[in-house]
Amino acid sequence: MEKPVRQPREHWADINTRVSALNGRYKHHAAITVMEKALDDDDTGDVAMVSSFGAESVVLLHMVSLIAPATPVLFIDTHMLFQETLDYQTEVAEKLGLTEVRKITADPKALAFEDPDNTLHQFNTDACCTLRKTAPLENALRDFDAWITGRKRYQSDTRATIDFFEVETPERIKINPLAHWAREDLQEYMIENRLPRHPLVAKGYPSIGCAPCTSPVKPGEDPRAGRWRGQEKTECGIHFIGGKAVRVGPDGQPIDPQDGAADTTKPDTNRTLKGEKVA
Repeated sequence: MEKPVRQPREHWADINTRVSALNGRYKHHAAITVMEKALDDDDTGDVAMVSSFGAESVVLLHMVSLIAPATPVLFIDTHMLFQETLDYQTEVAEKLGLTEVRKITADPKALAFEDPDNTLHQFNTDACCTLRKTAPLENALRDFDAWITGRKRYQSDTRATIDFFEVETPERIKINPLAHWAREDLQEYMIENRLPRHPLVAKGYPSIGCAPCTSPVKPGEDPRAGRWRGQEKTECGIHFIGGKAVRVGPDGQPIDPQDGAADTTKPDTNRTLKGEKVA
């Protein structure tokens, strides 16, 4: 698939109009078709995929490899990932022929200043997620008009009504090709296409994040019970709204820092990020 020629941005309608039109055009399409159309539609602009190379990531990665293997895939290396995840990233990229995997990391100077002994996660997981994951991702996404996510309706109440296309910011769209998929659909797809599984899945990790904050899940537990175990936190929980990092509560609404803990989510505006092509 050749890179499409986009119409000039100055000719675009406003983002809400474009997202409404995209959902109208593709609401009855299958996931892989939604992705194919999104990568070629004038209303999406320049698109990247963001992937953790986690337990279920290989489904979307396989789809994009069939459509446009040179699509930029942003992989955030927090420097606290399991070695199994790093090895799996290399394996999957090579097996699927993904040619534009970009490793995104926080600047070493920022890490040295804000988390010199790598213990920030022990007393402020939100600040750690911002430093190592969310701020680097936000900076990397500034070059794109839209990004592909693995978000699905079944995952939580706050995601129960997500559409294929969403307004993320006044300038950027989220694309959710798997919005209507169930967990069984993912398993069936991986089996039918003989896709490699993350090695930690077989060891009881149905949801995989950073090593210090991820533990195995017991039978009967929620699949995300092993993430930040013992805390109310069940997701990275930091999102950018209007260009500012905010903490999002269980209801999906931003939390006013004056209503709770101090605002530890404010990004360092002097921070620079590194993007290293790894495949």
